[in-house]
Amino acid sequence: MTNQIPQTSTPAVETNLREIRYQYSHNLVTILSELGASLFVSTYQAGKLAVVWVNDSSLNITFHNFEQAMGVALRRDCIGVGGEDWIYFLKNAPELASQIEPQNQHDACFLTRGSHFTNNISVHEIAWGTQELWIVNTLFSCLCTLHNNYSFVPQWKPPFISALAAEDRCHLNGLALVNGEPKYVTVLGQTDTARGWRENKATGGCVLEVPTGKVIVEGLAMPHSPRFYQNRLWVLNSGVGELMSLDLISGKPETVAILPGYPRGLALIGNLAFVGLSKIRETAVFGSLPICERFDALKCGVAIIDIPTGEMLGLLELHSGVDEIFDVQLLPFIRRPAFFGPYARREGIAPIWLVPTPDNNNSLRQEADPHH
Repeated sequence: MTNQIPQTSTPAVETNLREIRYQYSHNLVTILSELGASLFVSTYQAGKLAVVWVNDSSLNITFHNFEQAMGVALRRDCIGVGGEDWIYFLKNAPELASQIEPQNQHDACFLTRGSHFTNNISVHEIAWGTQELWIVNTLFSCLCTLHNNYSFVPQWKPPFISALAAEDRCHLNGLALVNGEPKYVTVLGQTDTARGWRENKATGGCVLEVPTGKVIVEGLAMPHSPRFYQNRLWVLNSGVGELMSLDLISGKPETVAILPGYPRGLALIGNLAFVGLSKIRETAVFGSLPICERFDALKCGVAIIDIPTGEMLGLLELHSGVDEIFDVQLLPFIRRPAFFGPYARREGIAPIWLVPTPDNNNSLRQEADPHH
């Protein structure tokens, strides 16, 4: 894998009193253009969701405020974003897209339309299933769904977890769906005591099958982001810094790429893997991991990996303002989304009201925010 990729420097972005500096490789524009997709990147450490898309021949990146932005679930009609206490829902109003300034530039318009208060359950990955949104509830060591009458509805927990308790017993963190149903999860340890996974975090990680709880692969170092793609299971062996794939018939794992950061967040499309990269903190959580040997060389951003060769084809690198990435998702068929999060006014964005008109058509009302 090579890191010698020409990059385009950009000026600093001021976002809610946080200066974010970034660079991106020239071919990232070409890659996203050819895919016809936009890229979404969450960072809980900075409390931002970055929306990345191509504007003419350059990359456009906007940062939107969420408390501890974690898992992101994408559909063309609705986006879910997990945070500290809430799950937010942003619905697409495509009929408004052309009216957003600058006009005739966007092909989607995502507006915050609702939320569900879960209280702090340490939401990690979330994913749209066939019928509903599935949530990795890390604090309670379970997969759950939502219901208006409850904080959350527990649906499945690993067989070694004896009780539902707010103790983060195994650090359940990642979820892969197959045919719209949960099929694989990652845990950092098969432990049943409060934060028991921390003791053997360098070798205790594994991938479990849902609903059986069968161990698919073990001996991993803080694994994240399982994905089922092209009839293989993919996972980030984060504590080692590698992208792995697993043939489910033979059970043999294979290292696809060694990454220049602590990997977390994975989106697969064609022959490409978009992988989130983080720097790591010298704390009890990240200490004593194999990746610590490369501590000074670790990057933060998103790497684009060529799956057949394992080479890094492109890189979006965040130099300041953001050190840790959680989720990375691609939204196909949406090239230039307009995005209005729950704190758009604080970001200096004029408010938008979507209301029905007498002829049952939707209309846009946008006025200058008197506070900006």
